[in-house]
Amino acid sequence: MIKTSDSDGILEVCVDRPKANAIDAETSRELGEIFANFRETASQRVAILTGGGDKIFSAGWDLKAAAESGESEQDDYGVGGFAGITEVFDLDKPVIAAVNGVAIGGGFEIALACDIVVAVETAGFALPETSVGVVADAGGVQTLQRKVPKNVALDLLLTGRRMTAEEAKHWGFVNYITTAEELMPKAREIAKVIVNGAPLSVGAIMEITRETETMPLEEAFKAVRGGKFEVYEKMLVSEDHLEGPRAFVEKRKPVWKGC
Repeated sequence: MIKTSDSDGILEVCVDRPKANAIDAETSRELGEIFANFRETASQRVAILTGGGDKIFSAGWDLKAAAESGESEQDDYGVGGFAGITEVFDLDKPVIAAVNGVAIGGGFEIALACDIVVAVETAGFALPETSVGVVADAGGVQTLQRKVPKNVALDLLLTGRRMTAEEAKHWGFVNYITTAEELMPKAREIAKVIVNGAPLSVGAIMEITRETETMPLEEAFKAVRGGKFEVYEKMLVSEDHLEGPRAFVEKRKPVWKGC
């Protein structure tokens, strides 16, 4: 089952499907609806995605469902692609992965789709798809080489070896390593800092970094200055754009309106 909670601008999503938090097509479609709603709900500013239990973040694609009911990569996994998050390319809100254990196959790809990754000390990341005759095509082959050096990505993709949390942090894929007890408090701490920021500033950062990722530097500057980004342009003429400096001068906490 999927558990959600919504408080103070933070949406928490927990994939709780014992024993391995694996995701079949139905679960994927449910997650897709959750994240589609998150995108459209102004009061939800940040999402935290985690797994149930204390050992497995997610084992990815539910191979049992594939074997018993014939599910395949061509099935309808809903809006947002696998797990509702791996093919969301227009989300201007950050998603934090709270990796509570091993992230295998599609579970690794879910973490890859998130913007900030907090992981427990015992977390591990692996893409063993070649051992079962498939390809990590829900972000493994597309995204991993954008997160870590290409030769490291190919090593993981071709051998299926497990990368530790420490190695993942070394390569910059994992942002923070915590104990199991501190995992969710740390993720919530980060989320609260983001929620305290100006909504349009956060949205503009997400928009610009996404759209300029593959641009040459000069082109990226021209795109920003040339009015290419809708959220950024909205931010420039917003009330919040005036409220921030005013609150700073008046030595008070700003009151953001998101407009």
